[in-house]
Amino acid sequence: MNCDLSGKVSLVTGAARGIGQAIGNRFAANGSIVYYTDLDGDEAKTAASISPNCRGLKLDVTKANDITVALQHIVSKCGRLDILVNNAGVNTLAHRVPIDQFPREEWDRILAVDLTGVYEMSKAAGAVMRAQQSGRIINIASIAGLVPLRLQCPFVAAKAGVVNLTKAMALELGPHGILVNGIAPGSTLTEGTRKLFYGDNGLFKESVQRMLDHIPLGRPGTVEEIAVAALFLADPENSYMNGHILTVDGGWTAGYAREF
Repeated sequence: MNCDLSGKVSLVTGAARGIGQAIGNRFAANGSIVYYTDLDGDEAKTAASISPNCRGLKLDVTKANDITVALQHIVSKCGRLDILVNNAGVNTLAHRVPIDQFPREEWDRILAVDLTGVYEMSKAAGAVMRAQQSGRIINIASIAGLVPLRLQCPFVAAKAGVVNLTKAMALELGPHGILVNGIAPGSTLTEGTRKLFYGDNGLFKESVQRMLDHIPLGRPGTVEEIAVAALFLADPENSYMNGHILTVDGGWTAGYAREF
């Protein structure tokens, strides 16, 4: 898929690798000036080396000062911000346990990035976009925010929050020319899912086939497939979609893929 993002300025959080990097690459290939931001500033700069129109910045979405500095830098250099992709997110590898055993500090860590980070980034970017009376905000949620999964209650809660936050923002920002939509990926091949499922030493590799049996396409998605969805939401010609959660999961949430 291709569209014309020439002259558009984009900021992607968590863009040093995985889905965020793939989205940044796709936007850049379609003409956007892209700021790859990440907790690891050096890796963000490496990811941004794909094009002379791309830049890498260190940005911790849990720190208000990082957000302010990044937005001020982008606006001072480019005069605007057209697209924000809230992709930065974390989950837990060590604590796949029921809620009565789940550590509060892990709950706080995950919610701070996955939900509060989306709020803080959108608050800051929304002010810029409201002033220019245009913009796109794309939130990366998860099918876990639509259909809860076991043993990861904070991730499920955060992503469910992102789903309804997306819709609330669409109501509030739509009148100012700002479209807010989300993407709910299913199981996607990333560094994190390899550690959990798809790698030779994955913590839960024995359960991979059971999970894939619920996906009609029988495979995990790729980061490029999620990036195509993000490009569709960023396309200037896609001008009437607002408050929508685009599910990209191979059919996982379409219904039961097994016979009873």
